[in-house]
Amino acid sequence: MLRERLIGRLAVGLAIALFALGLARDSLDQWVDGTVLPPLVAEASPEVLARDGSLLRAYTVSDGRWRLHATPADVDPRYVNMLLAYEDKRFRSHPGVDWRATLRAVAQAVWHGEVVSGGSTLTMQVARILEDGPTGQWEGKIRQVRLALAMERRLGKQAILELYLNRAPFGGNLEGVRAASLAYFGKEPRRLTPAEAALLVALPQSPERRRPDRANDAASAARSRVLDRMVGKGLLSPAEAEAALRDPVPARRRDFPALAPHLSDQLLAANPIGTRHATTIDKRLQSALEPLAAQTAREIGESISVAIVVADHQTGEILASIGSAGYLDDTRAGWVDMTRAFRSPGSALKPLVYGLAFDQGLAHPETLIEDRPMAFGSYAPQNFDNHYRGTIRISEALRQSLNIPVVQLTEALTPERLLAHMRRAGMEPKLPQGRPGLAVALGGLGVTLNDLTQLYAALARGGESIALSAAQSPRHPAPRRVLSPEAAWQVTHILAQLPPPPRASHGPMAWKTGTSYGHRDAWALGYDARHVVGVWIGRADGTPVPGAFGAGIAGPLLFASFDRLKHQREAFAPPPPSVLLVSNPELPQPLRNFASRSAALSTTAPDAPKLAYPPDGAELETGGALVVKLRDGRPPFTLLANGAPLATGLRDREAQFDWAAPGFLQLTVIDAEGRAARASIRVLN
Repeated sequence: MLRERLIGRLAVGLAIALFALGLARDSLDQWVDGTVLPPLVAEASPEVLARDGSLLRAYTVSDGRWRLHATPADVDPRYVNMLLAYEDKRFRSHPGVDWRATLRAVAQAVWHGEVVSGGSTLTMQVARILEDGPTGQWEGKIRQVRLALAMERRLGKQAILELYLNRAPFGGNLEGVRAASLAYFGKEPRRLTPAEAALLVALPQSPERRRPDRANDAASAARSRVLDRMVGKGLLSPAEAEAALRDPVPARRRDFPALAPHLSDQLLAANPIGTRHATTIDKRLQSALEPLAAQTAREIGESISVAIVVADHQTGEILASIGSAGYLDDTRAGWVDMTRAFRSPGSALKPLVYGLAFDQGLAHPETLIEDRPMAFGSYAPQNFDNHYRGTIRISEALRQSLNIPVVQLTEALTPERLLAHMRRAGMEPKLPQGRPGLAVALGGLGVTLNDLTQLYAALARGGESIALSAAQSPRHPAPRRVLSPEAAWQVTHILAQLPPPPRASHGPMAWKTGTSYGHRDAWALGYDARHVVGVWIGRADGTPVPGAFGAGIAGPLLFASFDRLKHQREAFAPPPPSVLLVSNPELPQPLRNFASRSAALSTTAPDAPKLAYPPDGAELETGGALVVKLRDGRPPFTLLANGAPLATGLRDREAQFDWAAPGFLQLTVIDAEGRAARASIRVLN
């Protein structure tokens, strides 16, 4: 039997040589040039990459294989040198068929009575891989010769080497050196040890019989033969080979990276034909937060899920996105991406309400407001703890997250204005049927964690919106003004005075929690001068979590997430010069106590104050000077520009102010009885 196989191999070798010589006499060039190449481009595994280019997650191709694209520059040169020295030492010079090696193989077989070496080149191996053709039949060998010669002419050496690096089999469903390196060593093939490189050289020759995870001894023996050959060729010293032999051959396959799975699925769904999806995700941070989310969920209870978003609000880059407590945890509905699920925000919208009230001249942080049982038509909200504080400062009402004061402010602002500014921040709230009511201020609508984090990013940026995105180089919409810098600073200053949870780290941070009706959602959002973090905890199916409060479970996770940033929290900027930093007695009379909507917005009385000039909706070229004319009302007047005092104690009904800043300007006049009038104008350059 051995003799028959030997004769067959010799016949194939001689047939190839004679066939080629015969063609050379006729029209070898025409024969080669007429070769139809098989498809050279194979489906590659989609990859999602971190901001540093490292692999976050990979997917198999449609037939279930791992085939991750690599160029020669992506692979350790030591491996390439060892591969060529072992498989095809004249790869750089032969035309696709190494006639010297073929004749040598025939001569050695005749002399030794057995096959000692083969004559197949790396190019011929690529030809066999591309066509998945036979290796022993002479027809198959002839086809490989023809295809190898044609590929050398049309593709060149680098392209052929790249095809081998991507298509060589390494056992099981692994194709290509990157997939093999990640599966067996858990790392990219950019830097390989001699032992690792030798194993990867040996496996494609017999990938199933040498699979390290199933035939470890065979893999080890094959690696040893490669190392011995490398010593003989001078690529390794005897000491290096001896050290490599002591390295254990991996006995199992490692899992491929699977970080940020929900975000990865989203990017792949948005661009299914793309093979590489570059993100802004910080791999170290993502790797630290995913187990933190899983641990937090386990500690809280059954079927609990957790979602976290971390972003750089100066650039809009999302640095980490955790959609659940465990992507594969069916008991927690881990497949549901809770960063994009619509849930009730509870009290998390209150900072925006207070900021708008500051902007509209309705209140100041030192303004006094009543916290007592009230009815707003048929709507009678209650505080979360069913207790009331009486007369309280606006700043303290926000810090204590009281419900009655924020509903009063929302009534004065109108829910429509609140929703409009949510949309200006880039949010897309989901409203119940019918006209929005005052309950929106207390969470009576649906928002996502991504959107809520984006709102807090706007607060952190001095009231200017920014679109948060995990995609590198996205098309950001133009920033929009959500709050004035003065109002945003006032809100930030209030929230930054909240004490951290017990045992949490200290440092500059403005933060707010929220709990939805029925304890279904626990929220915590916070920011410093650089980063913003949003946290949600609850059940994916929306069932209650008895006893769960944002401050109790989401707050500690917020601070723990900030700690994983490994950056010292950055202090906030000082207040804008126009911020009014005074105590309540020093405020203008109308701002000392919050007036009800009927008083603050009354325009029905004939003697109510009016802005005679400029009229509402006007577009003005001020030339650096803004003229304001008042009619009716009882002096002294307070005049506000974008919520900041422009003049107090004003008794004249005409005044001129320096104003050259272009853009939209909200003017508010309040008379001695607390009655107000407003005009929105646009100042042109």
